[in-house]
Amino acid sequence: MEKQFTHIESGRAHMVDVSEKREVSRLARAAGDIILSEETVEKIRTGNVEKGNVFATARVAAILAIKKTPEIIPMCHQIPITAIDVDFGIGKGMISVEVKVRTVGKTGVEMEALTGVSAALLTIWDMVKSAEKDESGNYPNTSIQNIRVLEKIKG
Repeated sequence: MEKQFTHIESGRAHMVDVSEKREVSRLARAAGDIILSEETVEKIRTGNVEKGNVFATARVAAILAIKKTPEIIPMCHQIPITAIDVDFGIGKGMISVEVKVRTVGKTGVEMEALTGVSAALLTIWDMVKSAEKDESGNYPNTSIQNIRVLEKIKG
């Protein structure tokens, strides 16, 4: 079934003015999952993916995406990133990614954490797509799910 969308156009966009806010320590944690075949998960677990080390590549992708968040999400402020942690979990037919981002600034880092999770999951998909394709070249069972903010701390 094809989804129906109504086009809505807004003529106004602006960044929120944070100039009067004080700088404080901030942290955001985000997570997400990619659903894969058991065979693909085993290839990742044993390091037998043709394109290379999935976790190392996805970690670098997350870090780069976090640093470039204001370049790809137009209303995000450029903020100093003071720390990034990227962790992976392996479950039955899935890989989980959790990203933690810290800053000392005037605005939060949840968009950076979400962007890092998204980039890591997309990188995992890219690295294993040849193993996930069916005979017609589609991905009937592969999906990215549950991208969410787990925690946001200010102060």
